[in-house]
Amino acid sequence: MSSIDSGGDEMNSNSVLVINCGSSSIKYQLLQPQSGQIWIAGEVERIGMADTLWRHEQADVDQQIIPAVGIVDHRSALELINQLIIKALAKNRTLPLADNLLAIAHRVVHGGEYFTSATQIDEQVKARIRELIPLAPMHNPVNLLGIEVAETFFPGVVQVAVFDTAFHQSLPEYAFRYALPEAVYSEFNLRRYGFHGTSHAYVLRKTAEYFEQRPETLNVISIHLGNGASMAAIKNGRCIDTTMGFTPLEGLMMGTRCGDMDPSIAIFLVQNSKKNPAEILKMLNEQSGLKGICGYTDMRDVKQQADAGDASAVLARQMFCYRIKKYIGAYRAVLGRVDAIVFTGGIGEHDQEVRQQSCEGLEELGIVLDQAQQADQVNTDQAVMALDDSLQSKIQVLLIPANEEWEIAMQALISLK
Repeated sequence: MSSIDSGGDEMNSNSVLVINCGSSSIKYQLLQPQSGQIWIAGEVERIGMADTLWRHEQADVDQQIIPAVGIVDHRSALELINQLIIKALAKNRTLPLADNLLAIAHRVVHGGEYFTSATQIDEQVKARIRELIPLAPMHNPVNLLGIEVAETFFPGVVQVAVFDTAFHQSLPEYAFRYALPEAVYSEFNLRRYGFHGTSHAYVLRKTAEYFEQRPETLNVISIHLGNGASMAAIKNGRCIDTTMGFTPLEGLMMGTRCGDMDPSIAIFLVQNSKKNPAEILKMLNEQSGLKGICGYTDMRDVKQQADAGDASAVLARQMFCYRIKKYIGAYRAVLGRVDAIVFTGGIGEHDQEVRQQSCEGLEELGIVLDQAQQADQVNTDQAVMALDDSLQSKIQVLLIPANEEWEIAMQALISLK
């Protein structure tokens, strides 16, 4: 929330309120899409737990830690957030009146095969989001709740859904299909959907700005590394492959998700352990990945333990970087020409060693990182940072701080034109 700026022009009807509901958190921003200027931003974390935390910041007001009294679930959190925003809008003359909002934009995790872009919300769209709950049971219900609560507090304001899966709807059929019987695909829509679409779309947008070219002229490997992690192969501005699949479980190793594995392992465990399918699925999603290997889910903790000589933490980081490197090689082959490899997300932005190890040994593919230059990089604002300015690397390696809320707002603005 460091980009909040009380200066500049007074807000007008071009402001967008972004609501980003996660499985146990809610992020929100009131911002100007064209400039990215933020007037209000906040996040409620660990919803429903004893240590729920609510951070809030707005122009001309220092960051606050608001008591999370009364927040017992997503609905109560959303109601308090909407009340606070309305109060701020009414009190501060530099902020727009509630009925002058251009739109309220909602991140929705799963749009299935229905949605290829940001979409204005009506009853049919809400029905589709509800229909897709079985594909995203932890996210689509709270995404839908965010929409319904906002409709109550801001009647008449346009609501827009920005789907995590939309960016990946350009995958060719040979990339999104699994080698399963046609009848199974047709009946259950079992295919690669991909996620983190807004993050990958933002990376493409900022990379195009960096090169001063149109997005459709660029081939990019986008690497989003956080507690959830995914990569995308982008050819001529369109995603043609991505690591996450039918669910966010596939692909890279993550904080608690296993990533790629032999699918028969799940069947084996059901048949030979005392766990039922639901327990196995919970283990793969919530007890695997970094946590399964070394007991820690946050890469900062893993690094601290690895630096102290913990062998399991060292192994976890080696496994994490190895899988990234393997996909870089695969996507280099898929794309042919690659203009840029871009790191983003909390780990991608802040863990120099992960970036270095993920690109190590790829010199023959035209990828070279300057370790000394990386160490000098300072993460400020939303600047695009080159991780190797020398002529050694044929492929530019960039670092772009993530800003999903800004991308959501920009996509909402485009949907209204």
